[in-house]
Amino acid sequence: MKPFSTFLAGLMAASAIAAPALAGPATAIVHARLLTMGPAGEIADGAVIIRDGKIVAVGADLTPPAGATVIDAKGAVVTPGLFAANTVLGVREVNSVKGTDDAKSASSELGAAFEPQYGLNPETTLVPIARLGGVTRAIVVPAPGGDGEGGGGDDGGGSLFAGQAFAIRLAGDLLFKPRLAVAMSFGENGAGGSRGAEIGLLRARLDEVRFYKQNRAAYDRGETRALALSREDLEALIPVVEGREPLLVTVHRASDIRQVLAFAREQRLRVILNGAEEGWRVAADIAAAKVPVILNATADLPRNFEIVGASLENAARLRAAGVEIAIVSPDPAHRVRELRYEAGSAVAQGLPYGAALEAITVAPARIFGLADQLGSLQPGRVADLVVWDGDPLEPRTLPTAIYIDGIVQPLRSRALDLRDRYETGDGASR
Repeated sequence: MKPFSTFLAGLMAASAIAAPALAGPATAIVHARLLTMGPAGEIADGAVIIRDGKIVAVGADLTPPAGATVIDAKGAVVTPGLFAANTVLGVREVNSVKGTDDAKSASSELGAAFEPQYGLNPETTLVPIARLGGVTRAIVVPAPGGDGEGGGGDDGGGSLFAGQAFAIRLAGDLLFKPRLAVAMSFGENGAGGSRGAEIGLLRARLDEVRFYKQNRAAYDRGETRALALSREDLEALIPVVEGREPLLVTVHRASDIRQVLAFAREQRLRVILNGAEEGWRVAADIAAAKVPVILNATADLPRNFEIVGASLENAARLRAAGVEIAIVSPDPAHRVRELRYEAGSAVAQGLPYGAALEAITVAPARIFGLADQLGSLQPGRVADLVVWDGDPLEPRTLPTAIYIDGIVQPLRSRALDLRDRYETGDGASR
């Protein structure tokens, strides 16, 4: 028989393992106008209680828990943190300096398997600037490889695919969730030199992925035919052909959008459309396919033959047709902070206000399968939220507090530090 002291020590150890960790102190933001983007809708005078990085309660008649830090919002607007759906934050610093750009792969052997997350720069100056625009989460989308922004080249390797899109938080450890979609381009600058060649190559490569999936062992033994894709790309594309990971397809022209939708239906793929400047022309087709669209709401200049039909009403018309939309900023690195301006511009062109705010909060979270964690103010969600001194879609409005994972963030950036350093004093000129 074991000594009683040994039994008691074991019992105490088991109890220590089973006991839940003590919850940290709570923060309660009270007397706020809450635009929750969740089931609670808008609450004219409500409170949000956060603890341990999560939202634990949202409502109109909440009593802050004992010991909570209570912040009186005095009627200020509180929204979920804004979610930028197409950026290169953290992997590109200066557009014209190649050495600061980790957003693309130049290798023909690494396309779909390229993971730009490994180039994340935690010291980037662009994240604090974007954060000051109320942006708390973002999707980083790899840029097409090859020469220039058009991707593609020959029919070999990874030139068809740009790589893996992933999610970041705009504070602390930037990486939030890897491998959310495989990015590619279709149309004028696609692989193979023409649209017909690109569709043919894409079909052939996905057939290779299915062949490889069914014959892995024989492939490893060298007993199968040679495949054009590298093993890394083949593995990366298995979730795509199985429908577990979407293709994020940058496409612009209405006829090209139809081609992408038809190909996705034929191959039983999940797709997300990115760009879609002429999407309004085929809005009914996009809605029927239940495919979401990521778009720039102020794109209206026919800078090439793919977007001669670009319209400022694109967002409003797509939403009216029943398409899920996410609005993005005009530049994926240096102007991400303008995300809310883009949403406000879409409202001026007919998009309902609530739909515009949705398009920069919970809609991107839904599109990338993260809505159970992000994008709305409701219990159990990550405590990303912004306190505004006015309407968040008005350019003159500013955040007065920004929380990421429940931690209040500094309202500073290198740009502001330089402004304050040189604005006055020591004989510096304005």
